[in-house]
Amino acid sequence: MSLKAQIAEDMKSAMRAKDAPRLAAIRLLMAGIKQREVDERIELDDAGVVAIVEKQIKQRRDAITQYEAGGRPELAAAERFEMDVLSAYLPARLSDGEVDAVIAAAIAQSGASGAKDMGKVMALVKPALAGRADMAAVSARIKSALG
Repeated sequence: MSLKAQIAEDMKSAMRAKDAPRLAAIRLLMAGIKQREVDERIELDDAGVVAIVEKQIKQRRDAITQYEAGGRPELAAAERFEMDVLSAYLPARLSDGEVDAVIAAAIAQSGASGAKDMGKVMALVKPALAGRADMAAVSARIKSALG
């Protein structure tokens, strides 16, 4: 079953269970998927769906920061719940050792020697780690490895 089909099934289950908060989070995800498909006139595969899930999780993370800074813990809690619902659709996370191994292999493959070669390394690492690691943390690790 494709990831998109799994999300559709989860949406139906949430409707049947009358789980309004979960249903709202899944509907927002489905809307994001449909919007991208309509805009680009394509049918998204699992990798495209994962990219949308990651984008929406990042939006939730940013919103949580803003709500906490504004003294609105109840809204931050709602965003955390939605983030948890969305996280279920991401592939299994890689351990730090696995991420470091992918980075080391990419550095060796690209022949990177300094910070100026970071783009080459990121280009090799991103497809392997997309959805399986926090890319901001990966970028910081690459920078320290090349530094």
